[in-house]
Order: sequence, then structure tokens, then C-alpha cells
Amino acid sequence: MENEIRDYIRKVNYYETDKMGITHHSNYIRWMEEARTDFLNQNGCGYAKFEAFGVVSPVLSLSCQYKRSTTFEDEIRIHVRLVRYTGIRLTFRYTMTDIRTGETVFIGESEHCFLGQNGCPVMVMKRFPAFHEILKGLTAEEK
Repeated sequence: MENEIRDYIRKVNYYETDKMGITHHSNYIRWMEEARTDFLNQNGCGYAKFEAFGVVSPVLSLSCQYKRSTTFEDEIRIHVRLVRYTGIRLTFRYTMTDIRTGETVFIGESEHCFLGQNGCPVMVMKRFPAFHEILKGLTAEEK
């Protein structure tokens, strides 16, 4: 693509930490969603555009590896890649890095699909050919 995709930057908030003073594990999943939404918006095919047509994109699966704890006020760089796209399903990979130390703190993947208002799968290639080309191109770039 012509435009460089920016990584998502997230500062750890105090309320996201637990009694041990580290980021609670559930927050990383929320950050994945924030970063994925930002990634799609940067590429012109954000969820709001799909939802305007009655299409949603639920989570089908998640996997993650916590590499190192983060703490209040750490700045985390989240790199998102679209690693698989079939026209109905998408798989994203996330690498979270502590900006100060450069250490990888988290690696994860999430799989999603597109569903219409009737709950049936939506073939993006047929219904949204422009979005299909964007998503296909994003996947091809990372090979």
C-alpha cells in the first residue's frame, strides 16, 4: 500500500492494573480490539462502515502468549497484521512491545467472520468488492 500503516500506541492506565501492580491479563484482549479497529480504520474498511450495512464481525477465537508483565504508565506499541483472509473469515496477529525497553510483552491472534443481520455469513467479495480488495491486499503485503 502507498500509505504506511501506523502501529497503535497504548499507555497502561492505573485502573488496568491489579493488586500485584501489573496489568490485568484481560486488558490485553481489549487492546487487541482497539488496535484492530484502528488498523481497519487506517485502511478504509473500519467496522462502522460494515455495520452501516448491517454486517457485524464477531470474534470466533483468540489465542495469546503473555511474555512479560506491563505496569502503570508503560507505553505499549501494538503491531497488527492481517495474516489470513478468506472472504468470510479474517485472522489478525498482534505483537505488543514495551516502547521503553523494546521487549515483546504479548503475542496474540484473533479470528473473526462477517455476519449479516440474519446471522448468516457474508461473502465480502460479492457484497463489498472494494473492501474485499483492500483486505486481500493487506494480507498479501505480509507474506
